[in-house]
Amino acid sequence: MSDLRPNALNTIPDDPESSTYRFIIVAAKRARQLQAGARSFLPTTLKKPTIASMEEVRRGLVKYEDSNRDRPAEII
Repeated sequence: MSDLRPNALNTIPDDPESSTYRFIIVAAKRARQLQAGARSFLPTTLKKPTIASMEEVRRGLVKYEDSNRDRPAEII
């Protein structure tokens, strides 16, 4: 039996309109922006850029463009 508890903060959204792959790519790119000094869209005290970026993407605060399906999404 696993001791892992489901955590809404760390789950990937189950959205049929967007793929899990796209969520991960956009969140990773946003995390890099946060690590480079970009301001967070959330008024939060989250310390880890990866957690903050996943929450921003999950809430729809990060705008991205998927102009070519052969390349990863670009954050705008």
